[in-house]
Amino acid sequence: MDKLRREDLYSLEQYHEVRPEFRAQVMEHKKHRRVPLGEIAALYFEDRLTMQYQVQEMLRAERIFEAEGVQEELDAYNPLIPDGSNLKATFMIEVPDEDERRRLLGELKGIENEVWLRVEGFEPVFAIADEDLERENEDKTSSVHFMRFELTPAMIEAARGGAALGAGVSHAGYTRQLEPLPENVRAALVADFD
Repeated sequence: MDKLRREDLYSLEQYHEVRPEFRAQVMEHKKHRRVPLGEIAALYFEDRLTMQYQVQEMLRAERIFEAEGVQEELDAYNPLIPDGSNLKATFMIEVPDEDERRRLLGELKGIENEVWLRVEGFEPVFAIADEDLERENEDKTSSVHFMRFELTPAMIEAARGGAALGAGVSHAGYTRQLEPLPENVRAALVADFD
């Protein structure tokens, strides 16, 4: 999947004009890329469109229009676009109550290393988490982690051929799985290998 370039982005003025339609398109697209893992966690699989939306929103919020600032945003978000041999996701622990969230994040230290993706017929592939920076400290984990799932050529071929996909978490304090993923999600993720 191609990385984003400055030429791929809308100017601030253009984005202001197209934002409602573009946002609606991205929100619909994202519905096919969310994998709930139980009551409090979810994987949001990223791709070029979701990252373009993130960059456009950051540029808009920060009023960035200088070439250097735009490039900094591209450099921050382009690593979350799949490279053809992997899938990339944002893993979120979603607990609205702040006290409950703080308690759970303490209990779930290390959870980011226990998230997996499985292609039917193969062993699970555990996430490579937080390559950008450490998101856990001695007291707790973070509620947001960035993950990369590296698949073998045989796994990719099987997925392209129709093999089911599954995902899960195998942490001692939180074990959940969703197998198989719904077909619309499987199809969206398989498209990331192109």
